[in-house]
Amino acid sequence: MTTVAALLRATLWERRAGLARLAAWSAAEALPAALTGLLTARAVDAGFLAGRPTVGLLWLGLLGAAVLVGAVGTNRAYACLGDVVEPFRDDLLRRVVAGALAGAADGRVDDAAVGRLTHQVEIVRDTWAGLLTVVRGFLFAACAAIVGLCSLAAPVALLVAVPVLAGLGLFALAVPAMIARQREYVHTDERLTRAAVTAITGHRDVAAGGTGDQVTRWLGRQVDAQARVERRLATMAVTRGLSLAVGGWLPVPVVLLATPWLVRQGLGPGAVLGALVYVVRGVQPALHTLVQGVAAGGLRFTVTLDRLLGSCVPAAAPARARRAGRPGRAALCLRGVTFRYGPHADPVLDGFDLDVPDGDHLVVVGASGIGKSTLAALIAGVLRPQSGTVEVAGLPVAEAVPAELARHRVLIPQEAYVFTGSVRDNLRYLRPDVADPEIVRAAARLGLSELVDRLGGLGATLRPAGLSAGERQQLALLRAWLSPAALVILDEATCHLDPATEARLETAFAERAGTLVVIAHRVSSALRARRVLLLDGHRALLDSHSGLLARSAAYRELVGYWAGGAEPVRSSPTRGRSAPLPTGSARRTSP
Repeated sequence: MTTVAALLRATLWERRAGLARLAAWSAAEALPAALTGLLTARAVDAGFLAGRPTVGLLWLGLLGAAVLVGAVGTNRAYACLGDVVEPFRDDLLRRVVAGALAGAADGRVDDAAVGRLTHQVEIVRDTWAGLLTVVRGFLFAACAAIVGLCSLAAPVALLVAVPVLAGLGLFALAVPAMIARQREYVHTDERLTRAAVTAITGHRDVAAGGTGDQVTRWLGRQVDAQARVERRLATMAVTRGLSLAVGGWLPVPVVLLATPWLVRQGLGPGAVLGALVYVVRGVQPALHTLVQGVAAGGLRFTVTLDRLLGSCVPAAAPARARRAGRPGRAALCLRGVTFRYGPHADPVLDGFDLDVPDGDHLVVVGASGIGKSTLAALIAGVLRPQSGTVEVAGLPVAEAVPAELARHRVLIPQEAYVFTGSVRDNLRYLRPDVADPEIVRAAARLGLSELVDRLGGLGATLRPAGLSAGERQQLALLRAWLSPAALVILDEATCHLDPATEARLETAFAERAGTLVVIAHRVSSALRARRVLLLDGHRALLDSHSGLLARSAAYRELVGYWAGGAEPVRSSPTRGRSAPLPTGSARRTSP
C-alpha cells in the first residue's frame, strides 16, 4: 500500500490548486451545517418562547439564506471535482497501457490486462471521485457541527464528540479485515476474467471436442468462488452498522439523558434543540456517509489501485539475476550468434561474433534482405537468437527486462513510431523526467527547432496521420537523442529524409556521447563511419570504408551500385578516430 499512498500524495500535490478551489466551495456548502443548530436555538429561545415570533422568523430567514449559499457551494464543488479526478484517471490509464505493452514486448501474455483496462480503471476513477466527495463532506460537515456545538455550549460538544470518536475508532479497527477481503475479491475477479477469456478464445475447440460440459463446470467453479468472496465481503456490513450505531445514533440519547443537567447549567430549551439538530442533521449524516463511502468505495479503491500499480508498472528485475554493465566493457558484444526464422530455414546469422567498443561509430551495409535489420533487432533484444549470446554494456540481452534494456540501448526502426498526444509526450517517451529547456536545446542541436515550431510547439497535439514519414523519423530521432541509452541503433531511420538532413542528423549522433550503430541505405553513411561491417550472405567483413574498398569486391560492387543511383558519393570526415582496425572481429554469416 506504500505505492498507493505515494501516488495519492503526488496526485494531490500536483492538483493542489484544484483542491484549494474544491475546499473553498466545500466551506460554502457547509455553511448551513454550521449555522442550523445555532440559528434554530436563537429562533426558539429569543423568538418563539419569548413571545416574539417575528424575531424567530428572522432567525429562520437567515437560515434560509445560508441554505441558498450552501446550494451554490454544492454546485460549484461538484464542478471542481472533475479537475482532480479526470487527470488522475488519465495518468492511471497511461500506466496500465504502458505496463501491458511492456509485458507483451517481454513475451508475457496477460489476459487480465483487459479487465484492468476496462473494468478496474473505471472502478478506481469512480471510487476516487466518491472518496473525495465523502471525505471532504465529512470533514467540513463534522467541523461545522462541532463549531456550532461549541458556540452553543462546550459541554454539549464534549458529550457528542466522545461517542463519535468511539464509532470512528471501531470502524478504523475493522478496516484491515475489510482491505483483506476486498483484495481477495479483486484477485478472484481477475481469475474469473482470465477463465472467461480462455473459454471464449477456445470455443471452437471446445465445440469440436465436445467438452462444453467440462468447460461450463470449470467456469461455474470460478463464478462460485467469486460469489463466496462477495458474501464474505458483505458480512462486513455488520461492523459498519455497529460503528454507525455508536458514533451516529448514541449521541442522541446521550444528549437527551443529559438535558436536565444541561438545563441546570443554564442552557435553554432552544439550545438543547439546536444541539440535537447538529447531531441529527450534521454529525450523524456526515458519519454515515463517511463509513458507507469508505467501506463501499474507499476499500475497493485502495485494493484495486494497489493491484493495478503492482501489475501494470514494470518491476525491476531481481539484482541476483542481472549483471549491470561495468566501465571498460564493450558497448556491444555478440558471441556465436545463430539466428533463423524457422526450424528448417537457412540461418541469417551463423556463429556470428562481433565486438563494438564504447564510443564506436559502426555502419552495417549489405544487399537488401541480407540480414542487416535482423542484426539490429538481435542487438536491441527484439529478436532472440537460437544460440549464442548478445550483451549490451555487459548486460545479457536475453535476461534483461524491457525497462532495463531501455536504459542501455535505443532502437529507431525505418517506420518511426509516433502516437496521438502532445509533442512533449512523444519526445519524453523514453525519458519522462526530461525538462522542456533540455528538449529545446536538443532540438536546436539536431536542427529540428523549426520542425517543433511548425508542429505548434511542445504542447501541441500530434496526430500521426497528419505527419509525413520524414517528420515522424525526425521526431523519433529527437526522442532517441533525449533517451538515457548510451547505445543508439538507427535501422534505416533516415530513409525518408534528404541526404543533407540525414548527414546533419547522423553527424550529430556521431558526436553524441556513447556508441552509434547505423544500418545504412546510402553510401554516405559508410563514409561518415569509423568502421563498416559488410554482410554479403557468405561472410562478414569488418574494416574502414577505404579498407573494404581495397579488399572486398562485393563492397566495391555495392558502392558502385549506390554511386550509380540518383545520389552522388561524397567524401566526409570521419569521427576523428584512428583509421582502419584489424578485420576478423566478425565471422561467417551463412554457408
